[in-house]
Amino acid sequence: MRNRVKHLSSDEDSGLHKKIWGGDPLADVLKRLDSGVRIIKNRDVLRADYIPDSLPHRAEHIRRMGEILAPCIIGGRPSNLFIYGKTGTGKTAVAKHVFRRFSEEAERRNARVKFIYINCRIAGTEYRILSEMCYSLGVKIPFTGLSKAEVFNRLKKALSDFGGLLVVCLDEIDMLVKSFGDDLLYELTRGPDQETAGRLTITGISNDLMFKEQLDPRVLSSLSEEEIVFHPYTAGELADILRERAEKALREGSYTEAIIRLCAAKAAAEHGDARRALDLLRVAAEVAERGGNSMITEKHVIEAQGLIERGRVHEALRTLPLHSKILLISLLAAGNNGNEIITSGSLYSIYKKLCTEAGVEPLTDRRVSTLVSELDMLGIVSCDLVSYGRHGRTRRIKLAINKDELINSFSDDDFLSSVIELSL
Repeated sequence: MRNRVKHLSSDEDSGLHKKIWGGDPLADVLKRLDSGVRIIKNRDVLRADYIPDSLPHRAEHIRRMGEILAPCIIGGRPSNLFIYGKTGTGKTAVAKHVFRRFSEEAERRNARVKFIYINCRIAGTEYRILSEMCYSLGVKIPFTGLSKAEVFNRLKKALSDFGGLLVVCLDEIDMLVKSFGDDLLYELTRGPDQETAGRLTITGISNDLMFKEQLDPRVLSSLSEEEIVFHPYTAGELADILRERAEKALREGSYTEAIIRLCAAKAAAEHGDARRALDLLRVAAEVAERGGNSMITEKHVIEAQGLIERGRVHEALRTLPLHSKILLISLLAAGNNGNEIITSGSLYSIYKKLCTEAGVEPLTDRRVSTLVSELDMLGIVSCDLVSYGRHGRTRRIKLAINKDELINSFSDDDFLSSVIELSL
């Protein structure tokens, strides 16, 4: 007997799908798009990479950077500049703002000067950084295939042909040095001007306050001809920033002054991070919208804080290098022995012991110190520098996140779980 196959109509197929799978999971999401409940009118304004026309509470930093770079507009070569401060203090925004204004002025005056911004973390390699410099001067470099020396020679020739000044901003310059050393910086600060008619000026930006300690003295003396330090924002300053952004990004009547101050206060408690404040307000608005609310409330801010915190910490821990994870487990071990705060020397001893027991080759003391600085920058650990007078100085280190959260983040990794067991 031949099997008979029944072909369902589209309506019957849809009904069967709903019966088995519980309906269209996106139906409610799409329906809410037409519900008329809107809080956010311009989402981009609340993102950290948005550069507004005005930067509240950074006028002095803008003026200082402008004074340092101003000679380039009239044919002079300004000093190299080093900018540092913690994440979210406006370093990148100020640099881009000044570069944009000076580019417009240089074009108006027909000045032979070009400005280029490069994020070293995104560029990734010395090759790509040099390639982007070349590209800004009209020289195309293949994605791969050339030696770094050849690309550098092409950059010098391009500078010579240009005959003007190239002002380069290297954001997150610490990531370049941590990955490849400071040879490229030495070549850039010393090489081009000696052999070509073109000139080069560098503005370096770093989140790591201890970054300069990693530089060769020769590089440091030329790179840090001028310095600007960015202090964290206060709660009042963050409120001013949020208020200005909210007027452009959110619907009128969808938030109150109390909400602005609440987001600012929570961000100010964590190193005065403007990015954190903007993320908190944006996610709170998104949470309110998803719930069909027309106003942001304190409840939405608290929920947004939890979402950001869980996502930020878990993602940060998950993507850490292996040795950074072992360092954190070493801090767990110190805490289990009653040492919530530990010196860098004691931490290194525990770290070496754990590496040996786990069959991992330990890093040098200096490299571990760099990893601790990175963890401090991420807010995963907290470091205080303590001076012992003529006996030197050391760092006191402690975990800045919940121990259980750390253990849970590493629990899915069999190797890390075994390291944790060794530490207990």
